Amino acid sequence: MLEILGHFCKNIQLNHISLAGIYIHIPFCKQACHYCNFHFTTSLRYKNELLTALLKETVLRKEYIENEEVETIYFGGGTPSLLKGEEIARQLQLIGEQYRIAAGSEITLEANPDDITIEKLAEWKAAGINRLSIGVQSFFEEDLRWMNRAHSAVQALDNLKLAREQFDNISIDLIYGTPQLTDEKWDSNIDTAISLQIPHLSCYALTVEPKTALFKMIEQHRAENIDPEKQSAQFLHLMYRLENAGYEHYEISNFALPGHRSRHNSSYWKGKHYLGLGPSAHSFNGHSRQWNIANNRQYIDAMNAGITAFEKEELTPTQQLNERIMIALRTMEGLPLDKLDETTKKKLLEDSRKFIDNGLLLNKNDSLVLTKEGRLLADGIAGALFF
Repeated sequence: MLEILGHFCKNIQLNHISLAGIYIHIPFCKQACHYCNFHFTTSLRYKNELLTALLKETVLRKEYIENEEVETIYFGGGTPSLLKGEEIARQLQLIGEQYRIAAGSEITLEANPDDITIEKLAEWKAAGINRLSIGVQSFFEEDLRWMNRAHSAVQALDNLKLAREQFDNISIDLIYGTPQLTDEKWDSNIDTAISLQIPHLSCYALTVEPKTALFKMIEQHRAENIDPEKQSAQFLHLMYRLENAGYEHYEISNFALPGHRSRHNSSYWKGKHYLGLGPSAHSFNGHSRQWNIANNRQYIDAMNAGITAFEKEELTPTQQLNERIMIALRTMEGLPLDKLDETTKKKLLEDSRKFIDNGLLLNKNDSLVLTKEGRLLADGIAGALFF
């Protein structure tokens, strides 16, 4: 088996394109969404110190991808749109000085609707941002209040229209499967996105994560739990609506009009290398992954001392193969069998037969591709194919 996996991983390395991505985690928010389990704080106490520490880490971690061109840069969080234009520009300027940036690189900023103004849009564009990912989540006021979002439904609609006037490359996030989201309201959210000609949509089923406010509320019977059958039905409806509207369902949670796929997120699903900067940020170099300490004060102190504080996991050949199976099945292109040696391919075809017979998988042009119904069970199917 190790010999088989070695052949597979060799193929992956040979097909690896020498382009990388940089993710920058900004761990600040105005208020805490009830469902969120990302690393963030609502206190801006250490903001200036942390931004200085980010600049230091940018230089310290330079060697991680020094031989590769950077084709995507992504400001995530948290809420990066809380930053001033000059703070974003300073970070991008240093990245440009320290790394090889590919021509026409994609530079994304996550933004909340309530942070969007004409002045800020101009600042972001001047700083070098050329793509916005806007956390709308819903166009209904009662949904936003239930999630404890900082923006209103009016801001979601008005400021999204404002952003569309200044940026061609825009994505919005929408959440489905919340207890109060009826099928009619979900259809209306989809209608609004289509009517605004939003080029990219990231749509997520609500998940109840431990240690979140929502988890505690459900545990204490102060909030209704999610209904998996309702979530599945709303996901299927989403797939059919957006397909009919001309969107490519290019990854489980992501839909794009032609030419508007997220290049940064796509790099994750293609197994490309990426560097994560900031507290809790993850990095991947093909054979190992590491993640920074998820504590702002400790992160700042480590950077001030000139050291990087992270945990690391070396991936075995088996883990690399299983990860490739998992991420490839999430995409519309699926898992290409022609890149595998014959023994590995044979085993995958045998293990996938039951899913093909049940209409959950297709063998399409020598690639295993999930059907719409199969996408509802993507993680389970991938797990069943693991070595």
